[in-house]
Parts: sequence; structure tokens; C-alpha cells
Amino acid sequence: MKTLVINCGSSSIKYKLFDMPSEHVIHHGVIEHIGEKASRVHNHYAGLKIILSKINHVNLVGHRVVHGAEEFKKPVFINDAVVKKIKQCCSIAPLHNPANLAGILACKGLLKGTKQVAVFDTAFHQTLPDYAYIYGLPYSYYQRLGIRKYGFHGTSHQYVAMEASRISKKPLNKLKIITCHLGNGCSITAINKGVSIDTSMGFTPLEGLVMGTRCGDIDPALVTYIMDKKKLNIRQINNILNKESGLKGISGLSNDMRILENKAKKNDGRAQLAINVFIYRIRKYIGAYTAIMGGCDILVFTAGMGEHQKRIRQRICQGIFSYLTKKPKIMVIPTDEELMIAREAYKLAKK
Repeated sequence: MKTLVINCGSSSIKYKLFDMPSEHVIHHGVIEHIGEKASRVHNHYAGLKIILSKINHVNLVGHRVVHGAEEFKKPVFINDAVVKKIKQCCSIAPLHNPANLAGILACKGLLKGTKQVAVFDTAFHQTLPDYAYIYGLPYSYYQRLGIRKYGFHGTSHQYVAMEASRISKKPLNKLKIITCHLGNGCSITAINKGVSIDTSMGFTPLEGLVMGTRCGDIDPALVTYIMDKKKLNIRQINNILNKESGLKGISGLSNDMRILENKAKKNDGRAQLAINVFIYRIRKYIGAYTAIMGGCDILVFTAGMGEHQKRIRQRICQGIFSYLTKKPKIMVIPTDEELMIAREAYKLAKK
């Protein structure tokens, strides 16, 4: 079954065409700068038209959708009701869901009659217990506004956990795994017996670790304090927290760990501080998740920094499990979210 996986960003489309169930990649690529002034690709519809001109036939389409709130606990076939609910989630994922939806609507027009499946980043974390996802806010905010921890990167965390099980030749439902997705966006998940029981990102991808340009955990009172002192509006403070903070904000240089490591070697204090804060926050989360699971069998690193920054991995792991009698295996596993989406879409279609 020719299964096309679409991952739409605000100005890009990543795609892979798989032959399922063999999982052979037939074609893949990316279209960037969609909608930008100098680009000839004005929208996602035009981008998908270019992609489909390179592909002979598609039996099934799998879409990455970032936010499914509590509506979607597993992949679903896309229909008008699903589209409506994804639209409703745009208000809590304004940077991602509108682009995901644009890809869905474009495929609906260009591939009439072809089944489409939505695979949600948040779905894997729908197994979190209520005491892990409820915030210390008035409970009515959860009931009426859906304010709770949702978690993200679920497709990546699920994929590398399954790979860790396969590589270790141990059943997933017998393992305690901590997965570290460390890219420009970073998150950590505690996976106990194949189930996500806690994760570092929250209501939005801003919570948790210090990331490339996101601040991660901060005192919430800082938001109103900074807005008052700097006379900022909501849009401006949102931009600071999401795009001007993290490694970039602390170092004053870059969100690229490679650049920061090179600068740190030349005794740049701010670059070294950014790296130290980044590593400390990760170690703190790993320690917490080891505690709540009562141990850890496998620690997995994945995504850009997780896969390629060996020195950062070494510093994260140094002495962190010295108090454990049984030390976990440490694995570096390249993530493949597109393959995971293809598997989920094919599994649903086969039913």
C-alpha cells in the first residue's frame, strides 16, 4: 500500500512515500519557503501539487497533527467532524495546527477519495494519570477551557521506545524507559511498560526543558512582571518566551549547540552558562522520572542534539545513575516520526 506521510509546517512540507507494510521508502523530500515573498509556492495546496506531480499513485495519506487535545487518543480517519475538532485545537496550537490543517485540506482537494489519517503528537501522552496532567489552578479551568498538560513529540517518543525494546530484545511492557528528544524543541518522557506516564512539555511546547529558543520552566509570575516592567503586550511576551529565550537568550549568541560548544572552548562564559543550564535541567528531569518509575532500564537519546552531540550526552549521563544498583542501558536511536505515522496509518487502514 503506497502510503504518503505529510508533515506540514507554517512555511514547509516534509514528505515521505512508503510502500507498506515493507516500510520501503519510495520517495521523500521537502518544500520550503511556502508563502514567502520570493517563493513561487504560494500556499500548501500549490506545494502538495508539486509533490504529487512526482508521485505516481497514493493509496493512503498519513498526516502529522501536533495538537489533538483530549479529543484524540489514537490515530483517526479524517472526516468533516475531525477537521472541525482540529480547527478547534488551533487556538491552543496556533503555530502548528493551522499548517497541519492546510495540508489536510489540500490533500482532500487533490486526492479525492483517498483515505487520510491524522496521527497526533499529543495522543501518546493521553495515558498520563490525572495527577500528572492537572495543574494547580482552579479545576474549572480544566473542565471549561481544557487547561492541562498534554505533552508533545509523542510520535517520536513512541517510536524510539519501540526501537529500544526491539534492540534490547526485551518486551516493551516489561521496561522502564526514559526518552530524551533533544532538538531545537526538547522534551523528555517517562515510559513505564510501554505507556507514557509523564512528559516535560505541557499545555503548550513551552513547558519543561530549556530549548533552542524556548525558556522552558519558569516562575509564572515572571510573565506579568516582565510585561509590566518592559511595557509589553501579549504578542511581544509570547515572542520572547518562545523565540528569544532558551539557549539563544542565555548565550546571547545562538540556539545552535555546535556554535555554543565552539564558543565555550574559547572561554565564552555566556555560551558555557547556556550549556550548563541546558544539561542541568535535563539531568533534573531524568532524576525525577527515574524516581517516579522506581528505576530505569533504558535511557534513550534522539533528535538533532540527542543523536549528534556526543559531549553533551556524556555530560548529561556522568554519574547520574551512580546511586542505582542496576544501571540502565544508554542508547542513541535516530527518530523516524514519518515511519511511525506510516505504521499507524497503515494499521488503521488494514482494520
